[in-house]
Amino acid sequence: MRICLLTYRGNPSCGGQGVYIKYLSRALSEKGHKVDVLSGPPYPELSDGINLYKIPSLDLYNPEHLFKPKKIGDLKSLLNMFEFLSMSTGGFPEPFTFGVRARRYLSKHHNKYDIVHDNQGLSYGLLGIAKQGLPIVATVHHPIIVDRNIELQEAKKLSGKIKVKRWYSFVRMQKRVIRRIPYIITVSEASKNDIAKEFNIGRDKFRIVPNGINTDVFHPLEGIKRPENTIITINSADTPLKGLKYLLLAVAKVKRKREIYLVVIGQPKKDGTVERMISQLSLGDTVRFTGRISDNEFSRYYAEATIAVVPSLYEGFGLPAGEAMACGVPVIGTTGGALPEVIGDAGILVPPGNADELAKAIITLLDNPELRCRLAEAGLKRVKHSLTWASAAEKTVEVYHEAINAHRGF
Repeated sequence: MRICLLTYRGNPSCGGQGVYIKYLSRALSEKGHKVDVLSGPPYPELSDGINLYKIPSLDLYNPEHLFKPKKIGDLKSLLNMFEFLSMSTGGFPEPFTFGVRARRYLSKHHNKYDIVHDNQGLSYGLLGIAKQGLPIVATVHHPIIVDRNIELQEAKKLSGKIKVKRWYSFVRMQKRVIRRIPYIITVSEASKNDIAKEFNIGRDKFRIVPNGINTDVFHPLEGIKRPENTIITINSADTPLKGLKYLLLAVAKVKRKREIYLVVIGQPKKDGTVERMISQLSLGDTVRFTGRISDNEFSRYYAEATIAVVPSLYEGFGLPAGEAMACGVPVIGTTGGALPEVIGDAGILVPPGNADELAKAIITLLDNPELRCRLAEAGLKRVKHSLTWASAAEKTVEVYHEAINAHRGF
């Protein structure tokens, strides 16, 4: 099959969407399919044999030229000017502008593909691609409206709420487009139900394909003695949705009773809420941020942790939970979104946004090495049997065949 994957930004450092493109494209390719990826910057890291077609944008969030075009001449294009003005007024134009550029590319190359698979963009450009005669499938990882609502709750001032609403104004486009996409892939039952509710669409459109875990990167390491007092968490996206503030509150509570350390994979915003909380809670000598790390460093960090915590208020899937399980680390997660589906009986679940319950769960595991060992073994088994990219690729191809057959009228 000739597959075109679309992603408006594809680097794994951008979060779960980049991870999805990297490993799904590889698994599809390993099953003999020809896979091309169309991506805006920052561009994805792809395996050999997978073609990357770069769809340039102004890349306005690039630290090297933050919030401004790299060259002033780039603004001669009307689309580029729209992108710049939208960003300058607090919007997030990337899904829309990428969709326009992808449609232009595919108008010249649509005969190369049997299926086009969109990754969470849901732009108007998709409808134009469908008009070119190509079957369309879209993956929606979770309802972005959840992110917006949580950020609105966190915003204390009216000006802050206005900024949040402006940033998420692209949701209106996504609501219109998703209703016209015949097949929607999502990664969990929780995501299916919440997307259907938030976007007011029928559940019959959905096909559930759980993500896989890349066990080449995430796996147990031998010969490293685990400490008895170290928590690890991932916070690559410094947003309220990820619930880091509740983990910090929980760690502060635990610290009153025992020595404890928290390692955060990621970096907080400078002078942001997280840094202020660490200062206010006197956790400066307790919390360490790693910054961005390479793939081959993940397993070592997990091997040097006692417990992994995923404190998210909501997850459409929850890759960090599966990755910790694949490394043989006992997991504490929340009941937010799909985390119970991913973790199952291989961890402890607490209500989202509840620092007291989180602290109790941490103490329970720190006090019980046998329970930690039992949960770690259950997590490894769960990943091996239920969370592989090979399985995800097989199920995704089944959806492709459905979409192609429906498009042909079979």
